Amino acid sequence: MIFVFSTILFFTGCSCGGGSYDSRIERPDKPRRVANINFKREFNDLNDEHISAAKKIGVAAHEVENILEDDILDKLVPLDDEEAYVVDELTHSAPYLVPRAAELLSEIGRSFQDSLVAHHLAPYKVIVTSVLRTGKDVKKLGRRNVNASKNSAHCYATTFDISYKRFHALSDEDEVEQIKLKLVLGEVLRDLKKQGRCYVKHEVKQACFHITAR
Repeated sequence: MIFVFSTILFFTGCSCGGGSYDSRIERPDKPRRVANINFKREFNDLNDEHISAAKKIGVAAHEVENILEDDILDKLVPLDDEEAYVVDELTHSAPYLVPRAAELLSEIGRSFQDSLVAHHLAPYKVIVTSVLRTGKDVKKLGRRNVNASKNSAHCYATTFDISYKRFHALSDEDEVEQIKLKLVLGEVLRDLKKQGRCYVKHEVKQACFHITAR
């Protein structure tokens, strides 16, 4: 497993299924400084790059008209890592990814929580807002959004969206400003992107990071 910062953090146990949270990580003596990130410059990977990576490691897009077929589900894993993230109520996608993408999502969620501790900030989980889109999902989206692409990386089960506007609080500690949480998440994604682990697009209208595993 790759750590996005060098400080070693120790887990002592927590209750993460709902909103409750028990202190589980030993904080460093001094908080890390939150970096100032230019999101547009740092996270501007083109759709062609996302699609190219998706085709290499994902399922064939034409096979997911109906993901409930066993031969498709055998290639996917459900999103169920409750300690690392929260899956939003999905209306136009299904909570499945190929294994490499699911592992990346879990790593992002856990590294985000670790980074919050390193910054001496209250604990939060990231919220996943879109995952695998079937052909039916793309058609439904097309009725609402003319820009919804039939050639989306979401159709390959390699891609997921994480909100940068909403986060799931895990304690009653002082609320953290949304922009500060976004910056901490940006630090995590920037490190993983530099390691060649993913492509990332900063989506303004959807208020999310569009992430494709590599």
